[in-house]
Order: sequence, then structure tokens, then C-alpha cells
Amino acid sequence: MRAFRAMLDRVGHHFEKGGRYERLYPLWEAADTFFYTPASVTRTGAHVRDALDLKRMMMTVVIATLPCVLMAMYNTGLQANLALDPAKAAGLAGWRHELLRMLGVGYSPASIVACTVHGALYFLPLYVVTMVVGLSWEVLFAIVRRVEVNEGFFVTGILFPLILPPETPLWQAALGISFGVVLAKEVYGGTGMNFVNPALAARAFVFFAYPAEMSGDRVWTALDPALAVDGFSGATALAQLRQATGPLSDLDLSWWTAFVGLEPGSMGETSALACLIGAVVLLVTGIGSWRTMAAVTLGTIAMATTFNLIGSATNPYFGVPFWWHMVLGGWAFGMVFMATDPVTSPFTDRGKWIYGIMIGALVVLIRTVNPAYPEAMMLVILFMNVMAPLIDYPLVRANVRRRASRG
Repeated sequence: MRAFRAMLDRVGHHFEKGGRYERLYPLWEAADTFFYTPASVTRTGAHVRDALDLKRMMMTVVIATLPCVLMAMYNTGLQANLALDPAKAAGLAGWRHELLRMLGVGYSPASIVACTVHGALYFLPLYVVTMVVGLSWEVLFAIVRRVEVNEGFFVTGILFPLILPPETPLWQAALGISFGVVLAKEVYGGTGMNFVNPALAARAFVFFAYPAEMSGDRVWTALDPALAVDGFSGATALAQLRQATGPLSDLDLSWWTAFVGLEPGSMGETSALACLIGAVVLLVTGIGSWRTMAAVTLGTIAMATTFNLIGSATNPYFGVPFWWHMVLGGWAFGMVFMATDPVTSPFTDRGKWIYGIMIGALVVLIRTVNPAYPEAMMLVILFMNVMAPLIDYPLVRANVRRRASRG
């Protein structure tokens, strides 16, 4: 390590301020602080002392998403292998299928390896494109502003592909992450300055710009419909409920299957179990707010129970219990990884309760009464991101007045 450090020092003097490549100084600082403690650290007189810094915080969130990443690859491959007509498997064209044949893993839905490898060939390209394009924008803004490139994008870079359909075109992913990084984050000052979640903003952009590739029954299965078995439908559980004319019990849906995540949907959002494992990591490390998670849960329970009591003879969604809402769509993923974003959620403790309850209640409300859009978690969280400062403001002012009256 000493020899490696000496080599870095020899190279680094060319990039230091006043050196030959001064404009590349932010890049050098980013590489240096990635391996070593930054030179600018607080030593005395700090208001708060904690071992947690931005690097550890962001990497902890990335680690918490790993169960969702593994489930994304497995379930994507599983849904494709289940839908694939075995008689047509030998004639499949494309680089993915050529690679699968080269590896000899096959298309068996009973094989964990076959499903995971097949799904990885859809997830990993989206992840690589997201990281390359997004980090390029981050580096460009860092060079122009002459600041360090921080680790904030690593979270956005892993969250964005997890909330996409598996067959999202790579160029659309590049456009989406460009919108999220530039117009939802960097124009406001970068990490810590954005008022909406960049990954959700990127997802909303591609959803409204290219609805044909982001919605419908077929987009959730990584397979050409012409190669599917007869009668195959790739509709999500939410879409099946929306199309139903009878109660939930009439549908061929299993709560356990939805909880584990073996249903069509966005790659990383289907498994409530994987999200729950990530929630444990965030809560144990103190990164995620237990108040926000608890509030989203309470809001969902309250609104779902209200609709259950009201009932409806024409809308089966009125009868969906809260434990079903929690395993459908992006509810669990949004609660754990999006709603708890410390930058875009309220800072006050009471504000977190209001914020979370509103998210849980609005998700159920939109799912139940809106006939056109059964999934609501993404747009509800974006809406509440905008409302977060309005929630905090009166609470902070009230606290200031209470302290002033005591003085």
C-alpha cells in the first residue's frame, strides 16, 4: 500500500491546483478520496461527531439494494423462461441468446443459474449504461465547478435500473438518467441540493416520454411476444386487479408469490421480501428513517381499511386488504429506498410522520379510484418530495416560537 500511495503521489502532483492539468483536479481528488480519507476532515469543535460520512452512507444504501439486484436478475430470467415456448428456443436470435448457448445454461425455469444468467443479461446492460452516462454528467459538472466528485450517484445509479422494465431500450435509459442527473439534481447544486429524487425523476421522464415501452402487459417480460407460449400474458398483479370484474379471490394470484417477488413487474420492485431485507440493513445502520417507514405503513393500513369498510359492487380494488397493497407493485421498494431519501424527505420528526402517512394513503387512494393508472408509488413520492419543505416549514416555525416564548 505504501508503494501504491507513493505512485499516486508522483502522478497526483500533475493534477494539483497550479499544476499542468489543473482542470482535472476534481477527478484526481475523487480517485484519491475513494481510497483514502480526505484531507479536509473535522478535527476539533464539531457540533456532531459520528463515524458516518457520505461515502459510508451511500455505500450502505447500495449494499442494502443487493437483495433486490439478485432478485431482479433471477425473476427477470424466470419470467422469460416461463413464457418461452421450448419449441422455439433453438431458433432464438440475438447476442443474449448466443451467449446463453455458449455458456450452455439453457432456458429451464427450474434452474436458478439459468434464470439468473438470463436475467443478468437484461439488468447488467441497463446498469452499465446508467453508470457510464450518469457518472459522465457528474464528472462534467464537477470539472466545471471545480469540486470533488462524490459518491452520491452510486445510489441513483443502482436504483434507476431496478425500477425499469427489463426490455427498456438502452438509449431511453441513457436519456432518462441524463434528465434525472442534470435537471433534477445538478442544476440545483448537486448532491444534497435536489428537491426530488433523481432516480424517480428519471423514471417519470421515460414513463411519460415513452409510455409504449414503459406500460402495458408485454413490457414486463423480457421476451418477444411472438416467441411466447400460447395464451401467455405478462400483466402485473396490479394490472390484473384493474382488469378484474370480481373479487380478489377469483384471480389466480398468490400472496406468498407476490411477497417473494415471482410476478412480472419492474426488475427490482417485485420482491417485498428483498426490500424487507434492505429495510433491516438501513434501519440497523441508522441510514433509513423508521418513522417514515412506519408512517407509510400506517397510511396504507388506514386508507385500505377505509375502502374495505366502504365496499363497492363494481370496483374490486375497494376489497383489496392492506397486506395485498404492501406486496403489489413498487410499494415496498418505494417505501424502503425512495421515501426514506434524507435529502428529499422532511427533516423534522413530526414531518416524517405526516410525509409517510400521506404517501401510504395517497398510494391506496390512487390505486383504488383511478381507473387508468394502477401503480402510484412513483408519482406519489415525487409529489410528496415537492411537499416536504411545506411540511417542515410550519413545524420548524412552531418550534422556534416555543423556544422564544420560553426565553
